[in-house]
Amino acid sequence: MSTQPEVLEELEEKYRLYLGIPRHLIPWFPTIDPEKCVGCKECLKFCHDNVYAFNEETKKVYVAHPWHCQVYCQSCTHACNKDAITFPDRREVKARIRELREKYPLA
Repeated sequence: MSTQPEVLEELEEKYRLYLGIPRHLIPWFPTIDPEKCVGCKECLKFCHDNVYAFNEETKKVYVAHPWHCQVYCQSCTHACNKDAITFPDRREVKARIRELREKYPLA
């Protein structure tokens, strides 16, 4: 996953910023454990932000658009009955956002 500035340009406008912070700097997105994923696609159907895609070769879901994930949203975890989806520690992400707020204050 790239965190380079060009990532920001590739993102649709609604996904570019979170509280004035470039979204690609905030490490909040799901991780799928391929050992637990059974390819049921429930997370893919559930997520309205197009975070997931299905790999026809592996028959598994993967995180295709991590920066589309809404910061602090974990709703898709409820759609996965195999507990294959995890998220970063909220406290660590909050601390990172606090650091970034100093660099990117709201106008």
